[in-house]
Amino acid sequence: MKHKTGFNRSITKNWRLPTKLLRAGTWRSELGETSEAIFMTSGYAYEAAEDAADRFAGVQDGYTYSRLRNPSNAMLEERLAMIEGAETCRATASGMAAVAAAILCQVRTGDHVVSGKALFGSCRWIIDNLLPRYGVETTLVDGRDLDAWARAVKPNTKVFFLESPANPTLDIVDIAAVCRIAKAAGARVVVDNVFATPLLQRPLEMGADIVVYSTTKHIDGQGRCLGGAILCSNAFLADPLLPYLRNTGPTQSPFNAWVLLKGMETLDLRVERMCANAARAADFLAAQPKLQKVMYPGRKDHPQHDLAMRQMGGVGGSILVFHVPEGRAQAFALLNALQMVDISNNIGDAKSLMTHPASTTHQGLTAAARAELGIGEGMLRLSVGLEHPDDLIEDLGQALAKVGLGG
Repeated sequence: MKHKTGFNRSITKNWRLPTKLLRAGTWRSELGETSEAIFMTSGYAYEAAEDAADRFAGVQDGYTYSRLRNPSNAMLEERLAMIEGAETCRATASGMAAVAAAILCQVRTGDHVVSGKALFGSCRWIIDNLLPRYGVETTLVDGRDLDAWARAVKPNTKVFFLESPANPTLDIVDIAAVCRIAKAAGARVVVDNVFATPLLQRPLEMGADIVVYSTTKHIDGQGRCLGGAILCSNAFLADPLLPYLRNTGPTQSPFNAWVLLKGMETLDLRVERMCANAARAADFLAAQPKLQKVMYPGRKDHPQHDLAMRQMGGVGGSILVFHVPEGRAQAFALLNALQMVDISNNIGDAKSLMTHPASTTHQGLTAAARAELGIGEGMLRLSVGLEHPDDLIEDLGQALAKVGLGG
């Protein structure tokens, strides 16, 4: 079956964001389907043996095996690349598959990686455990401290890796400044942009080389499937990324790619509502005198508020954290008192979700590492969804009251 994009690239590049989210990367067969097709196939047939040889040699365009590429995945990749402003994209089976591939494909024994220390727990495991296992040296720095990034550089430094906002501390890294340091050292910069989404923050425009996402989060946005994405230049894809992906196979399911395409159609509407709700929730929690600390980049009391607003288009995001004073027992009691908000470690969902990072997403870190990052036993992370903000605030209020933190 032959495919066509249906849209001239000279037209699509001028489309505005909501149109791109709906229509970029849409391919249609001769059947003229309006919804993207799902190509649930592992392999592809050829008209002649010579065609198979030419495709494998790269002489003829077309598909050879869905571990390498699939039309459903390719539509998702094209749409993501257009939204991000990247030359190209490859979809992966999960966000962690994207992070691992983006780093591992470009380092070898004897290389050095510098990373912000405030990371999602599995990302920290890659830096702390996996890379050193294969002779790759790593250095963790306070991502907020530009001098620390510069001091960490060595002659063998190949990669800088960071999250901003960081999970779960909401630390903000000056991406453009870190990229300048990396470029001077001849290192590439990989940015995990999942908290900000491609709608609020564009690391490639700030000098980053590679951007990774867990598309499981806001891009799906409805808790249905796993996915990841790596956005980069055509040159980086050709070497070193594509050989890694071809031969290790962290491949996105075509069905999941289709679900993610459907999620992208409403991404801007959902993120806008989530961020507005999060700002309301943050203000409510900040007004509760018995809470120790509320962190939300959109509030002026966030220590890096001005930087966050510059990098994230004046929007604070959909995630906030707060601390209860009496530690884990009180945090668990508050979670158990929630009536509407779900206890879950996911983020970016249409439903509001809350988790206790010290016992879930970051339980794999040592107690000392959690303490260094400020991930205390009283920290709770709230991913704000699409409910009416008054219902969200009422649920938070009644839960706080039940554990003696109301008013």
